[in-house]
Amino acid sequence: MSQKLTTIAFDADDTLWHNERFFQLTQERFADLLAEYAERDHLADRLLAAERRNLGHYGFGIKGFVLSMIETAIEVTDEKVPASVISELIAAGQEMLQHPIELLPHARDAVEALAEDYTILLITKGDLLDQERKLAQSGLGELFDGVEIVSDKTEPVYREIFRRHGVAPECAMMIGNSLKSDVLPVLDAGGWGTYVPHGVTWALEHAEEPMGRARYGKLDDLGGLPALIAGIG
Repeated sequence: MSQKLTTIAFDADDTLWHNERFFQLTQERFADLLAEYAERDHLADRLLAAERRNLGHYGFGIKGFVLSMIETAIEVTDEKVPASVISELIAAGQEMLQHPIELLPHARDAVEALAEDYTILLITKGDLLDQERKLAQSGLGELFDGVEIVSDKTEPVYREIFRRHGVAPECAMMIGNSLKSDVLPVLDAGGWGTYVPHGVTWALEHAEEPMGRARYGKLDDLGGLPALIAGIG
């Protein structure tokens, strides 16, 4: 086992299983419902602005997304949005909360392989009930030594998680699809950050790659993770 690393932490949504594509599909449905009131690009901009504005109130997740869609629908229709549209938006959110979990390629194999030698954590943000549901349905729950569901992922949050689990940040690696949430804060804390891009990334999670930082890594998929970690001597 690597002498430097003792703890491997994984993001959940769009790292271990699909998530963002369901938001994109629902946003397309949202645009269809409001097509007679606003252009798609304008709706997308207004919705993103509402999501950014509401993060402090609702946090991350489906419930905040649905409330932001409803708020945007009221705004762009000058408060004339039909009740039937509001009802369909609520139904779309409920469908998202019930969608079956589909693991990403190599997710189970990577976690299982590393669980033999390392402490394995899941660190995810979002709605507590929804994240617990997804973890239970994923079939991966028994592989984690600890599960942390947080309101946001920042350097102080990661430092506190590592402290509670008795690990120095320098001995921990975080793997995820978001540079902003999964990689940069952990690098700033002194840990290792591995970026595994996903095909679809929420606009509010975009950030520049930290090129040149010694503890930064990037993989096409989780299949290469065990070898990457084994190479850290």
